[in-house]
Amino acid sequence: MSELHYLSATEVLRGFRAKEISPLEAYDAVAARADAVEPTVNCLLERDHEDFRAQAAAATERYARGEQRGALDGLPVVLKEEQPIAGRSLRFGSLLTEGYVAEETHPVAQRVHDAGAIVHARTTTPEFSCAAYTHSTLWGITRNPWNPDYTPGGSSGGSGAALASGTAYLASGSDIGGSIRIPSSFCGVVGFKAPYGRVPALPPFNLDTYCHDGAMARTVADVALLHNVIQGQDPFDHVSLPALPIPEELGDVRGMRVALAVTLGDFPVEPAVEANTRAFADALAAAGAVVEEVKVDLTMSALMDAALVHFGAIMGPSMAELAAPDDERFTAYARHFLRVSSEGFARSNVYAGINGEAAIQRAVAQVFLDHDVLVTPTIGGYGFRAGEEYADGIEVAGQQLDFYLLACLTPVFNVASRHPVLNVPSGQGPNGVPTGVQVVARPYDDVTAFHAGAAAERELGIWNDPSWRPAL
Repeated sequence: MSELHYLSATEVLRGFRAKEISPLEAYDAVAARADAVEPTVNCLLERDHEDFRAQAAAATERYARGEQRGALDGLPVVLKEEQPIAGRSLRFGSLLTEGYVAEETHPVAQRVHDAGAIVHARTTTPEFSCAAYTHSTLWGITRNPWNPDYTPGGSSGGSGAALASGTAYLASGSDIGGSIRIPSSFCGVVGFKAPYGRVPALPPFNLDTYCHDGAMARTVADVALLHNVIQGQDPFDHVSLPALPIPEELGDVRGMRVALAVTLGDFPVEPAVEANTRAFADALAAAGAVVEEVKVDLTMSALMDAALVHFGAIMGPSMAELAAPDDERFTAYARHFLRVSSEGFARSNVYAGINGEAAIQRAVAQVFLDHDVLVTPTIGGYGFRAGEEYADGIEVAGQQLDFYLLACLTPVFNVASRHPVLNVPSGQGPNGVPTGVQVVARPYDDVTAFHAGAAAERELGIWNDPSWRPAL
């Protein structure tokens, strides 16, 4: 079958059940694709950990008997390396973790396994997932399949690159400042930052309100499929929420009130990003939504003041447990993150930080007094160069930003963490790197975000169009 590796997960599973495609054929397709593109992309780890072809053959036999072990039986899926699997290596992309072996399995990994997926690889991250690009001394540079001169984003960059390059049908990610949405945007795929608590995690980071584990895929329906597998309460995650199943039939936005914000506050946005965001809103209007342009009253400086207090209180200290913050075994960008976050925390205090967070949450809440959905860019810029660390900041739309993460509009919704946010592709920038839109719904209203994302995806035709493929 032509380009079997680029079929959607839902199409492949339908083919398994109809005996038109076998799990063995699907595995061979993604494995052959990985053999071809991995020397350039460099996003997959542990491809040889087990005999995955034997697992695919066993799944093929089950389908031949009319059996299915779970919702993902026989489907090749990749998991972010940060999500541990008991007995397996756990390196976090760091030289400081030599010999580390996981003692427990992350709920996401366990649920994917229990659903019958073939986890044929794990995916690369930046060191300790503390960057919005993906390279490390340990694993090298992961590149964007759409333009290898650019990064796929981070920290779930390996997962985004695998999906875009056709080496997996589904992937997991995690998001503490945009780490699902940024690589989903740069790689032209779909990623879901569920509301805090919807997808269970491991302690202690399950108690960090900025932290979200979630699903990534090439289509909205595929993200819904994986999200339905991994969501729901876990007995060892005190804050985990009951599941809210996403229906199979998606895309009805008739009468939905959509707020279009071409930026958030004073974040700069490049012209093609704005144009693609407006085209996305037009697609929703064509599908029957009522679209109104709005402004969101927040500032980059206030956001960073609040976020750095949070990072300096939690994520920075978790990294510094392993070594002194100036230890040369840390990558330069990890040392920079440790310094900036600790300085941000030292300048302020936790009470001031939560006051700042409350102001940001209120600015977002104001939009939802009169609207069901907020549509806004995921990233204001056109991409980050592969291997570049942007220690001196970055220029976006003619404006120099001191901290490169301000090129991304994502951290707003780690502060306002109860909002479900779905990244959906919106087009491409002039460098060929895709652009994305954040579809934001009211707190815990996950289904509405999926309806809006599916409607725009249908109108725009992305991934249904054979030309929407990396040239790699």
